[in-house]
Amino acid sequence: MAEKTDLLATGEPLSLDEDSFLAHEEWARQRGCRAVAGVDEAGRGPLAGPVVAAAVLFPCGLRLPGLKESKQLSPARREHFFRLIRCQAVAVGVGLIFPAEIDRINILQASLQAMAKAVATMKQAPDFLLVDGTFPVPLPLPQMPLTKGDCRCHAIAAASIIAKVIRDRIMVAYDRRYPGYGFAAHKGYPSAAHRAAIASLGISPIHRRTFRGVREFAEER
Repeated sequence: MAEKTDLLATGEPLSLDEDSFLAHEEWARQRGCRAVAGVDEAGRGPLAGPVVAAAVLFPCGLRLPGLKESKQLSPARREHFFRLIRCQAVAVGVGLIFPAEIDRINILQASLQAMAKAVATMKQAPDFLLVDGTFPVPLPLPQMPLTKGDCRCHAIAAASIIAKVIRDRIMVAYDRRYPGYGFAAHKGYPSAAHRAAIASLGISPIHRRTFRGVREFAEER
């Protein structure tokens, strides 16, 4: 296990086929890792709602044709791939951090904690993580952070879809609980309509009180 933990500390240069969506998974497997999971989150930028992370472990070599990172897909295509990923993956994990905790620890730490929760809920534990972004997940597992990983790595793209679909569903449910804010439409992101609703209605229990665009109204209460 020590050899795997030090996998990225060997100084060995990566030789990857950047045209291959599976290149990073294959790189890890060639070095002895058998359960390589992709990890991503959705919801760092919104003013309201949770940050949701997902982790996806596919069978070795599996690629879903047409799969892209969530922002490049229509809602209907995301739902299609959501179902397909759930059927084809060996394991899928999901982690959520809600607004009160986001306000307490900050959005970066909340995102990393959500990712750690997602990995912890997988029915099969991975032995290597491919993580979207520049920071590692706070878990004692070998891992590779990838800038724009959701555009470069099949497993991370799949995780981005799972996280996005689940978060969108949560925000649609919140729209029914807290009418008037338009959560079903903007999903908590700082659109003009959302900012106008905050100015008119004040903040809701699911708003992130430390975020600019919310904290000004929280301070008035």
